[in-house]
Amino acid sequence: MQTGNGIARPYDPEVTTGAAVEIEDVEVRFRTKKKDVTALREVSLRVGPGEFAAIVGASGCGKSTLLKLVSGLLSPSSGRVRLHGEDVRGPRRDIGYVFQRAALLEWRTARRNILLQAEMRRMPKERARERADELMAMTGLTGFEDAYPHELSGGMQQRVALCRALLHQPPVLLMDEPFGALDALTREQMNVELRRIWRETGTTVLLVTHSIAEAVYLADRVIVMTPRPGTVAEIIPVALPVERKYGETMAEPEFARATGRIRDLLGAAPAAE
Repeated sequence: MQTGNGIARPYDPEVTTGAAVEIEDVEVRFRTKKKDVTALREVSLRVGPGEFAAIVGASGCGKSTLLKLVSGLLSPSSGRVRLHGEDVRGPRRDIGYVFQRAALLEWRTARRNILLQAEMRRMPKERARERADELMAMTGLTGFEDAYPHELSGGMQQRVALCRALLHQPPVLLMDEPFGALDALTREQMNVELRRIWRETGTTVLLVTHSIAEAVYLADRVIVMTPRPGTVAEIIPVALPVERKYGETMAEPEFARATGRIRDLLGAAPAAE
């Protein structure tokens, strides 16, 4: 969402109807050999259609667990998870998932790695190939369609993984530390590319990251989690321009305000039980 002066207007669940992702009073408990562990407790949040939301928090606070709940790979011990108003009761086919590692098949070319998604979903071959080529052009991979993973840089491999996740045009894209294994310069470049691709596709994005700067640069809102048992400490709106240039954005007063508030929350968070 955007105001008339080009500033992003974050999704406001108090005044906006409809949500792409809804998590209501969710708790997740695990049983181990030694004790019961509560990973998430009383988590509630809503992500609007087309919104870019980022989740930050200490290791082990349940960030990745939240993505698994939304994807249907994990069921809550209590509470409710919905996608576009529909209860999540098992693995969903209408989401895309990007992990920290690209997880490409070494014996398949870049294009054929992307088309693996089409084979699994039995998409029409011709349309899938056209879509794959469109995505490769969008992500700067034109000319590398027939390259194998070992011939691609880490950033290019993650671009292939992103294309694979977007091939079936999912309304919701889940990203779990997708750039955590990249060097600093490549990570910055991927941040710029991801925001551009998000704006072009209109996909709802839920990103998990340990980088506060990355979260604020990319997102409309940043969800700050407490240590385990994880719950929402605060949701920080990011009132930065929709058009964001990496260096200039970092110098914005709003960027400093948002990153400072998140650091305060994470630094002041109580120790895990």
